[in-house]
Amino acid sequence: MQQAVFGRAVNLRRGEFRGSAGEYFGIWIVNILLTIITVGIYSAWAKVRRNRYFYGNSFVDGHSFDYHAKGLQVFIGRAIVFGYIIAYNVLLTFSPIAGGILALLMLVLLPWIVMRSLRFSARVTSYRNIRFDFIGKTGGAFFAIIVGGLVSFFSLGILAPFASRWLYRYIFNNLRYGDRAFETDPKIGALYRVWLPAFLLMLVGGAIGAVIGIFAFYGAEGAQDSAADPEIQLILAIYGALIPTFLLWGIAAIFYRIGVRNVVMNATRFDGRHSLFSDLGRLRYFWIVVSNLVVTVLTLSLMRPWAAVREHRYVIEHSGIVVDGELDDVVSSMQASGSAVTAEYLDLEGFDFGF
Repeated sequence: MQQAVFGRAVNLRRGEFRGSAGEYFGIWIVNILLTIITVGIYSAWAKVRRNRYFYGNSFVDGHSFDYHAKGLQVFIGRAIVFGYIIAYNVLLTFSPIAGGILALLMLVLLPWIVMRSLRFSARVTSYRNIRFDFIGKTGGAFFAIIVGGLVSFFSLGILAPFASRWLYRYIFNNLRYGDRAFETDPKIGALYRVWLPAFLLMLVGGAIGAVIGIFAFYGAEGAQDSAADPEIQLILAIYGALIPTFLLWGIAAIFYRIGVRNVVMNATRFDGRHSLFSDLGRLRYFWIVVSNLVVTVLTLSLMRPWAAVREHRYVIEHSGIVVDGELDDVVSSMQASGSAVTAEYLDLEGFDFGF
């Protein structure tokens, strides 16, 4: 279907979500009850049921995605992480040095864990009976996750667009659909254009927190000569400074994440010909997130399924692919070459760490 995108007519296939809050509520409430009854064990199978519902109701060009993970695979990954956390806390109690070594080991293993999680997530996802795959290596994950994170942190966020570029190049340039590759090369200038409003929000948040903190400090000192308790006043003032600061930083994070998603998706190509597409509105998405949170809290989480469906529908319907020709031709070509076979080993491919 020809649609106007960025001022030109293209063959855009937008995503479509066909699920409903009423349908998902039945899945959600059973997941919650069984998770409580089994003291959290069922949460692994709950994740599989949830993903199968959302994947199975997400359509592109009239065809839905499928999620093939099994609950046991998710459970094994979570059990490993849970066991590691227990071992870490026990060792930290009896031997801080051993606990520190275990924490350092986790940092060393983190790139491998991220790589395996990305591979697992890709290989248990299919579209039109063709599986995705991820071929990234641990070294690439180390650079994208550890080096990128350190660069962003020590530059106080100023170099965050570079870190984002490294991360998404690692993800998309190693992603495969059948035997066809994705590739992306988001421009630094475009990333900085979506970074600037977020960074200004962070500066405003920091400035507001600093001003409130200064007034609170001197106000607490003045309270020493009055009937007010200076310690209580100082604690309240600290919270008064932190709340608006972290609130604005949270807004900045949402704005930046959505802006980066649009830039990266619109810079991504599939099979060298077809372009991914995203036009999420930052203000609109922020309103959905905030209003979902308010409704969820006011209804004691009973409206959580409605909120989840609402957010997912917006994201899916503002994503898509600009096709050069027909998607059927791509699928037919892969089927003819044999690359569409969903190899059995993919069902046995590792377990989910939850990244």
